[in-house]
Amino acid sequence: MNLHVQDTVEVRPFQKICNVLMASCLGVMAVAVFINVVMRYGFGSGIAASEELSRLLFVWMVFIGATAAYPAGEHMAFTSLVALLRTKPAAMKLMTAVIRLLVILGSGLVAWGAWQQVIVGMDGKSVVMGYSTALLPLPAFLCTTAIALMALWELIKQTPLDLGHGVEVE
Repeated sequence: MNLHVQDTVEVRPFQKICNVLMASCLGVMAVAVFINVVMRYGFGSGIAASEELSRLLFVWMVFIGATAAYPAGEHMAFTSLVALLRTKPAAMKLMTAVIRLLVILGSGLVAWGAWQQVIVGMDGKSVVMGYSTALLPLPAFLCTTAIALMALWELIKQTPLDLGHGVEVE
């Protein structure tokens, strides 16, 4: 009789926090939209803040998820291209460094643009709820800054690329 021991995947505290934050955003969005739908169809009037709150939470949820996906290796990975270098350690090490530098460059450019939008948004207020419009581009800045720092840390530590990505076919 063969007993299958299921591999346990350790979920890091960072990812646990991100999962809780994303679930909270999704939960609040679902409740706000549900209440708004019931109010509109049942009572002929909705809650104007529901749409604005849902939009803000959706933006935050997406960028929190993107930040959590990077260290888990769940972002886009072109492993089939890089895997061709598996038998050439020097080329693989060079390509890993190039990839990390490109991630840092791309993240830095997005962070720079997002920060400019944060500064512009500091003077504005949202139409319905009155929150600072800097809160919309802020998660893009935080996300890309965090990803750039993680990629820099991987570059410094010379962490090898995870080529274990695969597609599960059902």
